[in-house]
Amino acid sequence: MATSTVISRTAAPLRQQVVRLVREDILEGKLVPGQRLVENALCEAYGVSRTVIREALRQLESESLISVVPNLGPIVAVLTEQEIKSIYVVRATLEGLAGKLFAENASASQCKDLIKLSKRLDKEYRKGDVESREFIKADFYRQLTTGTGNEVLTESLRAMHARIAVFRRFAFVDEARIEPSIEELETIIREAAVNRDGAAAWAACEHHILLAADLAIEEYVKRNKEILEK
Repeated sequence: MATSTVISRTAAPLRQQVVRLVREDILEGKLVPGQRLVENALCEAYGVSRTVIREALRQLESESLISVVPNLGPIVAVLTEQEIKSIYVVRATLEGLAGKLFAENASASQCKDLIKLSKRLDKEYRKGDVESREFIKADFYRQLTTGTGNEVLTESLRAMHARIAVFRRFAFVDEARIEPSIEELETIIREAAVNRDGAAAWAACEHHILLAADLAIEEYVKRNKEILEK
């Protein structure tokens, strides 16, 4: 079970605080795939009621970070290699569409803002840490999806990104992946916001995600080999 982290009462709802902490424990590997999430232990660890824990677990289940197994209860989700591949095939298509629609629909102001983001990549991505890399990548997707003018696509990608959060973390901690990621983001920004080339933006987004898929599978299998072989 995760290290005890009793939550202090703040303006943010307790459920959101628990969701954030459990999600982070999963992303950092403190809670491993297949591990049972026992309500009593979570209540004690975070200093909240069973009601709050149950609400938090329901949200994490909706994000596919946990699964509820009959006669066992909630566990940290376990994915097969094929399931990861399937997720990334869909993600690549959604993000390719986002790139295309941004190129076709974004305003001049939205293009300008996305171009400005590329100037932050050196400080916040190349020379940054996991937190700054996550922040700028989230900002990139926020701007990209807003510029599509398609709220359905925006919501679909938001849900997808929640589902693959653990895999995105791999890219932020793998130093060998930093330079390629920056180059890929710069290409997407150039094709979508500078050249306004929908087809090229789609291809650049898709290429970025398919490379990310290779890393996701390699790292997930390596870190969870014993669990996956059971």
